[in-house]
Amino acid sequence: MNFRKGRGREDPEINLIPFIDVLLVILIFLMVTTTYSKFTALQVTLPTADAEKALQQPFEINVAVDPQGNYAVNNARVATREAGGLAEELKTAAQAKTADQKDPVVIINADATAAHQSVINVLEAARLAGFDRVTFAAQTSGKK
Repeated sequence: MNFRKGRGREDPEINLIPFIDVLLVILIFLMVTTTYSKFTALQVTLPTADAEKALQQPFEINVAVDPQGNYAVNNARVATREAGGLAEELKTAAQAKTADQKDPVVIINADATAAHQSVINVLEAARLAGFDRVTFAAQTSGKK
């Protein structure tokens, strides 16, 4: 039954303007949410050194820190856990060496699970003792 006798039949037409608007919104959404592969900012190749070993080894004070926060200076356990007492132990260890070696290197051997505060106490003790040459010991992972 055709109730519209005077009118002709119109073909359906797709309106392209809203369709393009929706596609642009989807495109912007995909561009914002896409994760791109991350590259390092700088590709650094570290130099190698083929220098001879030093003729004179610097005087070293080894400080070990275990996971419980206990200290050992040159493999001798220290009773104190405070920076002031540890500084006195470092000075005593430095005086045990001959007088010709005046500027010792404090090497901190901290356990991987040691508390951060324990390592900071060693750094503070080295500062209080007047030692400005401090380094950290690490082991290689073996993976190359």
